[in-house]
Amino acid sequence: MKRSLIILFFACYTLSNGVAQSVKDSVFTKADTLRGMLSPLRTCYNVLVYDLDITVNVNEKYISGSNTIKCIAESDFKTLQVDLFENMKIQKVEFESSLLNYSRQFNAVFVEFPRAIRKGEIVCFKIYYDGKPQPAKHAPWDGGFSWAKDNDGNPWVGVSCQQTGASCWWPCKDHQSDEPDELFIGITVPSDLIAVSNGRLTKKTEVEYGHTKYDWHVSYPINNYDVTLNIAKYKEFGDVYVSSDLKDTLTLDYFVLPYNYEKAQTHFKQVKPMLDCYYKLMGAYPFVKDGYKLVETPYLGMEHQSCIAYGNEYKSGYRGRDLSGAGFDFDYIIIHESAHEWWGNAITTNDIADMWVHEGFATYSEALYVECIYGHDAYLKYINSEKKNVKNKEPVIGKYDVNKPGSRDMYPKGALLLHTIRSIINNDTLFFDILEGLQLKYRYTTVNSKEIEKYISEKSGIDLSQVFDVYLREKSIPKLEYIVKKRGRGLKISYHYVSDKPFAMPVKVTLQKDMFGFIYPTDQWQTTVVEKMKKDDFKIALDLFYIDVANIK
Repeated sequence: MKRSLIILFFACYTLSNGVAQSVKDSVFTKADTLRGMLSPLRTCYNVLVYDLDITVNVNEKYISGSNTIKCIAESDFKTLQVDLFENMKIQKVEFESSLLNYSRQFNAVFVEFPRAIRKGEIVCFKIYYDGKPQPAKHAPWDGGFSWAKDNDGNPWVGVSCQQTGASCWWPCKDHQSDEPDELFIGITVPSDLIAVSNGRLTKKTEVEYGHTKYDWHVSYPINNYDVTLNIAKYKEFGDVYVSSDLKDTLTLDYFVLPYNYEKAQTHFKQVKPMLDCYYKLMGAYPFVKDGYKLVETPYLGMEHQSCIAYGNEYKSGYRGRDLSGAGFDFDYIIIHESAHEWWGNAITTNDIADMWVHEGFATYSEALYVECIYGHDAYLKYINSEKKNVKNKEPVIGKYDVNKPGSRDMYPKGALLLHTIRSIINNDTLFFDILEGLQLKYRYTTVNSKEIEKYISEKSGIDLSQVFDVYLREKSIPKLEYIVKKRGRGLKISYHYVSDKPFAMPVKVTLQKDMFGFIYPTDQWQTTVVEKMKKDDFKIALDLFYIDVANIK
């Protein structure tokens, strides 16, 4: 496909699908479409392996190297799209000892092959590139490199790029739907520094001019935004976690700044109890062969697969602040980012619009950790503390095909949705079977929200489609209006949900004094009569369900 046809294709798609339109404060452009849409130039191939080899010039804040992409053709093609930010320069593209032509539009690169690549054919092509990758202004929320100095004045480098995209620093098919089966990454740095990346270190080689190359290998599927590098004068220590069933022996490796070495040895002891809880509640750690790492970074944290970025300054809570107000003494970054190994890394959404699956489940995992360590009452206190963080001004699910996540409510509201669903199911054995079942069914794949929603409904035996739609795709949560009137020695309770469309969801209320049972409100008024209760005895289990209520007197 020639450059003119490529441009025409995207222009027609944009006009026919209304992509370039204003949604609230966002105006989506062709650049957004090129970044977020699965066009035929992306679906025509599936990445099997990335082999990334780069040299980092710390002083110049400059990188150079190559990425060899091994892929299989999903359909016949002569042109495909890869992605690399405009500020990064492509030197050449090689294929079968020939140089390939390519063109660029925004951050998209269209590579033209000299012959037709047929469906089922496996090919390799190599992109050489260099440049100064964009610096992260406020990592990890904006994408790019963090070029910092430690307290001793030594270089301290990290990269984080979720939402912005891995193509801000290396050429790839930058869409969450396509994960390579494995990844190799070689990082060459000055010999007085250590380079840490995902997976296992396979080789350390002294190269010319006082440099050392660190070769890392990821043996599982990995999402592009999870690929990282960390460079510093690290001091390493390790441990081993053995799961209670003795089936898994997981290596724990910690890379910290030397002056934090003793502090880290004490602080990171909370990793093993956390793993005990997560193994019990969500199944085995997904990346046993690659191990578990915490790596100290100049930014707060990020869930880089098997190489979690840690920057919480060895404090409890969020840099010493207990955002929950619940008073529990654990490191938020360790607990939250480690949960992403299950939710976000092992199971990844194929469009960032569905990122609640990552963040809602990881936030809920914090509450499950609290329950595991401190008990159920503590769990209720922790999960309900999330209510103050919900704004309910935008839907949780974002806009598809334009690399647009939903609102930040995906964290607290996503967690509260799962808490509410647990209460609806009203069977913890079944609920936790569903959590582990999601891991067994979708581990090492990419999914969409609808698949997760369907699985939970089917396995619970409850149609939760209206619940998911309201909590994820509407701004506001359900509002239960009720009227309580005295009737003889008891009460007559009338209730319904305020809704613009059909909605039903069970909720627990006191049907006897101090005893809760289910009622089944819909958007239509219903009435329940209870005996031997006073008005003050009537309560709604608001600690179990995230809903608004209004007592109409």
